[in-house]
Amino acid sequence: MDQSLFHVINERWTSPALDLFMAALSDSNIWTPLFITIGVGALFFGGFRARAFITCLILSLLITNELIDVLKSAVDRPRPKHVETVRMVQLQKARPKLLALFKKSTIRFSDSSDRKRSGPAFPSGHVATNTIIAVFCTLFYRRRGWLYWFVTAAVGYSRIYLGSHWPSDVIATFFLGVGESLLLIALFESIWRIVGRKWMPQLFARHPSLVGHSNGRARSPGAPQPSI
Repeated sequence: MDQSLFHVINERWTSPALDLFMAALSDSNIWTPLFITIGVGALFFGGFRARAFITCLILSLLITNELIDVLKSAVDRPRPKHVETVRMVQLQKARPKLLALFKKSTIRFSDSSDRKRSGPAFPSGHVATNTIIAVFCTLFYRRRGWLYWFVTAAVGYSRIYLGSHWPSDVIATFFLGVGESLLLIALFESIWRIVGRKWMPQLFARHPSLVGHSNGRARSPGAPQPSI
């Protein structure tokens, strides 16, 4: 089932437009400058929630990168191109990389030289990273943050489409990313309750939760509780 679905996505459900879109979606060189710009802007010009979001997300991604390396070495699962001939899509060279979107992508099929390229298949770094971003966006920005799940799903699909991962790699990494994200959020919340209450009591009074939605005003100790 895993191999059958992979070959359908990688070989049959293809088109020139999808080739370009999927290759661009998986190329971190295109999107990294955008994410860095958003992150720096949020840290310098955002409020408490934006800064907490970026700080927790960066820490989580650093931890995730280390975890992925450990799991890849432990599981050591071959990628599709390591064991089979698969269809591969590559963007043409361009500077900046964004200009590659205006050039026709290159199609080739894997050969023996590809069997020594890239690391093991599981877990998928692309899927893990984007799943964590999606969870954090959903928790911190509940009204619109859930929309990032569409990006995560598209990235996961692109990894199969491009011949880099088996469908089971993508699905298993998705659940791994969700579980890790929730554990890390719980950890960060616990740390904030201890550190914030002790070292930043006024800020903590306004924001007792990292992901909670506060009105930004501290209630005085003798103020009555609002009626519900």
